[in-house]
Amino acid sequence: MAVKKNNNDNTEERKYSTLTKDILKRVDHISIENELKESYLNYAMSVIVSRALPDVRDGLKPVHRRILYAMYDANLTHDKPYKKSAATVGEVLARYHPHGDAAVYGTMVRMAQDFSMRYLLVDGQGNFGSVDDDPPAAMRYTEARMTKFAEEMLNDIEKETVKFVPNFDDSRTEPSVLPATVPQLLVNGSMGIAIGMATNMPPHNLKEVVNAVIYYIDHQDAEIKDLMRYVQGPDFPTAGIIYGKEGIKEAYTTGKGRIKLRARLEIEETKKDREAIVVKELPYGVVKTNLHEKIAELVKQGKIEGVADIRDESSNRSGIRLIIELKKGVATQIVLNQLWKHTDLEITFGIINLALVNGEPKVLNLKELIKYFVDHRVEVITKRTEYDLNQAKAKAHILEGLLIAQANIEEVIRIIRQSENTEAARNTLMSKFKLSEKQAQAILDMPLKRLTALEKLKIEQELQQLREFIAYCEDLLAHPEKILAVIKDELKNIAEKYGDDRRSEIIGKTNDTEIDEEDLIHDEDVAVSITTQGFIKRVPASSYRTQGRGGVGVQGGKSQGEHYIEHLFVASTKDYLFIFTDRGKAFWMKVHEIPALTKTSQGKSIKFILNLAPDEKITSYFTVSDFNPKQSIIMVTKMGTIKKMELKHLENAKKRGILALTLENNDELIGVSAVESGDDFIMTTASGLALRINEQKVRNMGRAAAGVKGITLDDNDVCVSGNGIHKGESLIVITENGIGKRLSSKQFNAKGRGGKGQIYIKPDNKTGNVVSVKTVGDKDEIMVVTTDDMTIKIKADSIPELGRNAKGVKIVNISDGAKVSDLAVVPADTEK
Repeated sequence: MAVKKNNNDNTEERKYSTLTKDILKRVDHISIENELKESYLNYAMSVIVSRALPDVRDGLKPVHRRILYAMYDANLTHDKPYKKSAATVGEVLARYHPHGDAAVYGTMVRMAQDFSMRYLLVDGQGNFGSVDDDPPAAMRYTEARMTKFAEEMLNDIEKETVKFVPNFDDSRTEPSVLPATVPQLLVNGSMGIAIGMATNMPPHNLKEVVNAVIYYIDHQDAEIKDLMRYVQGPDFPTAGIIYGKEGIKEAYTTGKGRIKLRARLEIEETKKDREAIVVKELPYGVVKTNLHEKIAELVKQGKIEGVADIRDESSNRSGIRLIIELKKGVATQIVLNQLWKHTDLEITFGIINLALVNGEPKVLNLKELIKYFVDHRVEVITKRTEYDLNQAKAKAHILEGLLIAQANIEEVIRIIRQSENTEAARNTLMSKFKLSEKQAQAILDMPLKRLTALEKLKIEQELQQLREFIAYCEDLLAHPEKILAVIKDELKNIAEKYGDDRRSEIIGKTNDTEIDEEDLIHDEDVAVSITTQGFIKRVPASSYRTQGRGGVGVQGGKSQGEHYIEHLFVASTKDYLFIFTDRGKAFWMKVHEIPALTKTSQGKSIKFILNLAPDEKITSYFTVSDFNPKQSIIMVTKMGTIKKMELKHLENAKKRGILALTLENNDELIGVSAVESGDDFIMTTASGLALRINEQKVRNMGRAAAGVKGITLDDNDVCVSGNGIHKGESLIVITENGIGKRLSSKQFNAKGRGGKGQIYIKPDNKTGNVVSVKTVGDKDEIMVVTTDDMTIKIKADSIPELGRNAKGVKIVNISDGAKVSDLAVVPADTEK
């Protein structure tokens, strides 16, 4: 059976149908894609303009501006008592900034931190955090007020110098920008992340910025390089060292750049005769406790070697003092390099000079930053002058009326007494004496005491001063160059009151793109020794005094049986040291990377520095002051093979090593020397033969080549050395029994490759085997080391120059059982 439909249901359906149609008529059909784009764009612009980016004119983001204005409004100037931070935050939130209280308080805290701001804007009392990233106390505990410097940002704000706009609920107005007597954006910088863009502007030194602004005012066609004569670079509150000027130049020219910041370190001697790296200043933004923990972690992981202890001795009195104590025998520079590489002792600061110009974000160069500040100050001073002019004219107008009244005082009194009311008296005065309504009202309001002769004189004097001030203001407004002069005077006053010395040191030439570590290295001449077991060290060459020929020498190490100094040479700490092994493998490093130790210490295993195989042995080396890839080297093997190669083939060797010479079986590399074009090269053998060859007779070869025959050897004879001969140099020979001599290089004629050579010494039982042959100048000195690690330094010219057949003279007295192990030349120019 069919169910009868209720009439009430039909009525409801018709009702809802009609309502739906009415709603649909009022619905706009839009693309969700377009709506998302538009809404997100509105949000992005709100963040950019109202939250994240500073205004180029006063250098402040809205929250900073609102905090300062709220403190100004509450009369929290530098000479007034502190007020609870919570009260200030509440004022900012309630009146100007409807966002989170934590964000507002966090901003105010940063404005009071001397390690965050170059020039403080808020004077805080209480715990406002620390460089160790300790959080500030809650806002209910801390107190704050403006600094005197911050008050300069608000000077003349009451004189209608800036535009005021309604706040978020239209209940009051707030400044859209501050008058800003100081170039805040440059001196304190700014950081902020917006939507799709960010700003990261470093702080600068106030004196430098003021000088640059003044120069710009006087030379508005100045180029950026001219302004950079005054603004050297960023100046961070935490000081530190800025390396290289190229990043600074790029940032000032394009608005974007990258600079490298390093901590300031000092090397100190501890009570345990160890060296310690002391961190005195940190790069901007680096947290000391985090750095401390990171170094400790890296030491534990083995990524940083040679550290014995880390401790923090920082205090309010001594400042930052993070001690990194090294183990004995560790090369300080090696540890430093590891610290630079793996920790925040070195950081990169990316500069982005992004600010709002007329409400739009723009990346600005140095000149533009200064220009917009000057333009803003011109506008502020113009408006201030107009305001002062109007006020002065209004006051002068009143005073002129008062003087008219005093000149006609009897008539004025009569009119007032006979008038029915105030309005009638005012109208009569205006009509009788041609006064304005304001003048007439001022006369009516004038107290009787102003009728005295003295008061009349005061009014006349005040009026005269006002007329002079009016003339000054009108003249100022008529001459823009005088407004610029006012800006200069105010800036000079600011610099005098608040300017200080630069904190961040800048190192490096303008075209430096990488950090030049040579700036950190003390340039000195050192004696480098390598033992038979591969222990290496360096000591100052000056620690060995010059003795007479035939002396015993001084202790230069700790010999133990077969473990003694095998190689010795003198070089500058800034020289490049090339090291070669018996297998033909080459390495290079800087001399300053060798551990600096005492004369009697053993040294550090070179396997911690170079990538040597377990049974690989160092046999030769040479040093150069400059890495010239086109310079040639000549290598000599024990079996008389010679190979010439350009230094560029070893450019990538470094500490991991690279094969420089392919050797035949039972052969090994025994000597390497750098040669200049046209030099001669001399090869010497153990049997006492020497062959002189001109380097041009040997062609350059590739790294994989095995070389060619250099000298023809007799049976059982081997090569012992290979040296380049420079003009004016002679040969110096020393045998294992301490016998030696000098020979003029002219005694050896240059011959072709493959000859047998000429006699240079006749070794026998008295002399013992030849240990070393080197080239030496007349004014040079030599150092001789023995297998019992005694070292003697003597003048080269104290050794007689003898003939090729002479046996030689006693150079060093050696103890029983000991022998000479090596000879090093100390060039005369290094001794200077």
